[in-house]
Amino acid sequence: MNPLARISESLIPTLPGRTYVDPAVFTAEQDRIFERMWFCAVRADDLAGPGAWRTVQIGRESVIVTRNRKLELRAYYNICRHRGVKLCLEESGRANRAFQCPYHAWTYDLDGKLIAAPNLTKMPDVDRHVYGLVHVAVREYLGYVWLCLADEPPSFEDDVVGAIEERLGDAHAIDGYDVAHLTLGRRIVYDVKANWKLIIENFMECYHCATIHPELTEVLPEFADGLAAQYFVGHGAEFGGDVAGFTVDGSAGVDKLPGVDEDHDRRYYAVTIKPTVFVNLVPDHVIIHRMFPLAVDRTVVECDWLYLPSVVESGTDLTASVELFHRVNQQDFDACERCQPAMGSRIYADGGVLVPSEHHIGAFHDWVLARLADVETA
Repeated sequence: MNPLARISESLIPTLPGRTYVDPAVFTAEQDRIFERMWFCAVRADDLAGPGAWRTVQIGRESVIVTRNRKLELRAYYNICRHRGVKLCLEESGRANRAFQCPYHAWTYDLDGKLIAAPNLTKMPDVDRHVYGLVHVAVREYLGYVWLCLADEPPSFEDDVVGAIEERLGDAHAIDGYDVAHLTLGRRIVYDVKANWKLIIENFMECYHCATIHPELTEVLPEFADGLAAQYFVGHGAEFGGDVAGFTVDGSAGVDKLPGVDEDHDRRYYAVTIKPTVFVNLVPDHVIIHRMFPLAVDRTVVECDWLYLPSVVESGTDLTASVELFHRVNQQDFDACERCQPAMGSRIYADGGVLVPSEHHIGAFHDWVLARLADVETA
């Protein structure tokens, strides 16, 4: 796949249309991107207690994320070492002491060791560690479990923490939001009939904001100008003068996060952590989007609204707070679904164009092309 050349001073090209509809391109992305980079999989609080587990689809692989008896995070390929059967068929559950294959009853403890199988004692040459579950690299950050399928994972500090630093100017600027210790107030799952790249491109620009986001531009007036102010290093879009909080009607929000200082108060910050995470920071809550690309034209997005534990435990009505970004999500995903069918049109074979306020999306396209540099998909 070749790099893209500038069309004019104002216009630069998008990716070719087929890169959004070609299954061969998507397979290459699964291999070169999702299965080789750090992937935000599960909120750590979703794994409450030993044996609590959740399955996650990363590229072409199903992974079990769990906790061992010491509550340490573990992740394994969801594959029995005997005949390749999936161990866990549901999205989540709890293993009391072990994972057992439903086919031949090979059984693994919470640390992945093979501990039992029919006639195993008669096979002393079977190494119970060698034939244990295959581990996946695990990190915990911002209260989420991040996984990497690569044999030699890339630097977490460069790829994940570095994205925070690149956007906010200082990786520690996010510390005041104390994301890891917030509590889930609401989770909404969106099944989007669009390619994952369209969703990232949409999130990265605000050229569309005045057209499809009336509620958001009321709260953040500078977004109405169509500039991607959220991508200026260290800049947060300021609330409108008569706006009391980051809510659907501009009314006051909930209790402010105590670590948010004056420099970050009444501002919205957006961070993209490639390949599949958006972090949205406002003074009283944090919104995390996690994308799960399942097909060339289908992406499941889990969106979490996180608040102070005291706010959630008190039963405070979060409707006005959640509704703002829920509408933004619906508006954005509808736009992406409108784009998807045209990506395969011969009229869009060479792609479209990006205007100056979208030029930073070109860097994302260059990054995708670099990851797929020597892949033949034609």
